[in-house]
Amino acid sequence: MENKQKILNLIGLSTKARKTVSGEFSTENAVKDGKAHLVIIAEDASDNTKKMFTNMCTYYKVPICYFGGKDELGHAMGKEMRVSLAVVDAGLANAIVKQMNIIGGSEYESK
Repeated sequence: MENKQKILNLIGLSTKARKTVSGEFSTENAVKDGKAHLVIIAEDASDNTKKMFTNMCTYYKVPICYFGGKDELGHAMGKEMRVSLAVVDAGLANAIVKQMNIIGGSEYESK
């Protein structure tokens, strides 16, 4: 499980560097504006939310992954619960994807 912690740490680092946006509205805007390099959705998000972001990320060709719980994502960002977030820095997004791939491809969908 230490890779999971590495991912949460990278999300925290990205947030401190102001390279993430979170919340449905901001995440959606980042994807549509072409700023998102990776979208992360909480595994315990609603099916509607997952479907909406999956479809959107497929259309805009943005990698999406389902990772952690709402509480974990929020905690990693130093905020309340977070269901969705977008990483807007290519280097940080790649670092997170690399860790996701170590855990196993089941949680990561490349588009």
